[in-house]
Amino acid sequence: MDSRLLDILVCPVSKGRLQFDRSRSELISRGAGLAYPVRDGIPILLESEARQLDDEPSAPAATAKAAPGTPGTPSDTPAS
Repeated sequence: MDSRLLDILVCPVSKGRLQFDRSRSELISRGAGLAYPVRDGIPILLESEARQLDDEPSAPAATAKAAPGTPGTPSDTPAS
């Protein structure tokens, strides 16, 4: 993407700067939490075409922990 074009484009939702993600061919608006597609070199700056950024860390590690009192956990073992 031409850096001069990137300098003048802003997010239509937040009016903030956009960052170009070359690997995904998207313009990223951190302020709005949106990623706008760039198709054939043309930025599609429509909110309806943008995808939501998923800034939340992956949760599988958090859900893999056993809850306290679950059978087989040390807190379930009676004290001697």
